[in-house]
Amino acid sequence: MRLKFGDFVLDPGTRQLRRREEERHLGLKAFELLELLLENRPNVLSKDRIHDRLWPGTFVSGSTLATVIGEIRSALDDDPGSPRFLRTVHGVGYAFCGEASDEEKTAASTPVTRLSYRLLFEDREITLRLGENLLGRVDEGVLWVDSPSVSRRHARIRVEGGRAVLEDLGSKNGTFWRGERVSAPVPLSDGDEIRLGKVPLTLRILPVDATTLTDKA
Repeated sequence: MRLKFGDFVLDPGTRQLRRREEERHLGLKAFELLELLLENRPNVLSKDRIHDRLWPGTFVSGSTLATVIGEIRSALDDDPGSPRFLRTVHGVGYAFCGEASDEEKTAASTPVTRLSYRLLFEDREITLRLGENLLGRVDEGVLWVDSPSVSRRHARIRVEGGRAVLEDLGSKNGTFWRGERVSAPVPLSDGDEIRLGKVPLTLRILPVDATTLTDKA
């Protein structure tokens, strides 16, 4: 059961914690503790119960649990002074205090909305197709950008599984998302600003029945 909270997904099957497309490393005990706290949310787990689950029949010092908690907080970017996910109950133990949901159940219970993915470029609006959409100066690309700052195969946007992901293809002048250079695949949202070298683009994600403009590409 994959559990989603904030920008994070904890997958017990693959033993992975991910923040969007980025994997956050957790040691064995830290992963087990985070999973345990999520399973028992929002209840507080005593230090004794945590110890019995993580280190059965073994003596460990009190600082060992504190170290594991610190590892989890670091992976979640969680501030102990103003926690979003991990709450300390002094003299008792710890609790998961954030909102979490079963990702599969949430997806199954959410009505499916057909979406149209479109790039706005100058005075044109280009519809992206399912699968790979190549951007650059090639005939097979979905968008030909005639600029010396754009490489032949500059970047691509993959549309699949109800989302669009931007990826740079080793371009000379870089691909940028929200002003930051892309070094790994980036999930896109409606209204995101993209730049290929010096050429700006805007992504629109709209319900199919809300798209009324005709492609001019």
